[in-house]
Amino acid sequence: MLKIRDKAPEFTLTNQDGNSISLDDYKGKKVVLYFYPKDNTSGCTAQACSFRDYNDVLKEMGVVVLGVSKDSQTSHEKFSSNQRLNFDILSDPSGDTMSDYGVFKENSLFGKSAMGVDRTTYIIDENGYIEHIMLKVNANDNAKDVVTYLKNL
Repeated sequence: MLKIRDKAPEFTLTNQDGNSISLDDYKGKKVVLYFYPKDNTSGCTAQACSFRDYNDVLKEMGVVVLGVSKDSQTSHEKFSSNQRLNFDILSDPSGDTMSDYGVFKENSLFGKSAMGVDRTTYIIDENGYIEHIMLKVNANDNAKDVVTYLKNL
């Protein structure tokens, strides 16, 4: 399990437009990296739209938002367009990046076990180190909670 002050695992993933995005692209900027289960579900849509609505505030603070799920680039393209997202969402179909960040794990629902994504948000500092971890976040409040945390630094 990653901890605060650990070096954030590097990744290169495809965004909704088919472009390669790496964590290293954002050296010198604070990054909000949030992991979510699935495009076009109620909770994930609420979370993405909340980050969309707070993104201007985050940009003014010098912060970049990146969302990550296992969905395909094509799914992300449609989701981003339909929700008018103003930040990159990244496709991790192999789940390797999610595993590196400890968010792809076995979950139990109604007595059945299955692999799934724990909704988790990492705040990565300007030097690529984990500054803050939000576990089992509330989809509706995640962006607001991130802004509150950053304003209280």
